[in-house]
Amino acid sequence: MAKLYVDTDKYGDQAASPIVEAFHSAIKDIVRRRLDESGVDWNSFVFDKSYDRITAEDMRAVEQKLLDAGHRYDFSAVISVHERPAAYKPAEGISGEDEDWTMEHPEAPSGEPDGQGRALCGVGDNVVPHAENTVGVARYVRSSEQVMIYLDNGVPDQTIAIIDDSGGTLTAPILERFDGVICMGGTVRSHLGILAREYGIPCFMNAKITGIKEGQRVEIETTAAAKTAEAYQKGREMTGSIWKYA
Repeated sequence: MAKLYVDTDKYGDQAASPIVEAFHSAIKDIVRRRLDESGVDWNSFVFDKSYDRITAEDMRAVEQKLLDAGHRYDFSAVISVHERPAAYKPAEGISGEDEDWTMEHPEAPSGEPDGQGRALCGVGDNVVPHAENTVGVARYVRSSEQVMIYLDNGVPDQTIAIIDDSGGTLTAPILERFDGVICMGGTVRSHLGILAREYGIPCFMNAKITGIKEGQRVEIETTAAAKTAEAYQKGREMTGSIWKYA
């Protein structure tokens, strides 16, 4: 059977976790088998045959094998939990069964109101620094139906959108109408972060928040430094604060 070469100086030889190792091993096994079956050399396989011989069904089979073994994913986008509940851990940060739930991240900081009436209720990774902090009204955007309502009726003034999908696809049609964005997942280099930077929309990614209610006035510390690639690589916290007003 063909042997796959891995540049351990570049990529390392230790998986990030047993689950990552399981994924990598299963995918490498598929590649080895398909390469042997193809009868061509590695370059021909990679740049030609692999597109036909490694399929989406192969990838789904790898995932299903892990799910059958009992693994469940941590959720970032809450919509994933609603669409595929059997694949994800219980969404403990969601309270209630209707559209009135609020995010309650277990690691979110909290505090008493200060002299300005602001209470610390979260942190996040700032996409790009702005001259002033961003103040607005928190509004959760969780579904395509909500986006359609905003498209038809307009986005209310001073909206700080709270989003759990870091891909940016959900809110792309109305992103430029937001005064600010708080996203529960991703990094400053996620699709949503890139779009927010291009549109000049103040944005926090990878946010941890607690107790922000729909329609509540909030402030984002968008004067904070943008989180760097080095900070992500070294696991160094580099966050801005989020406050809510009583």
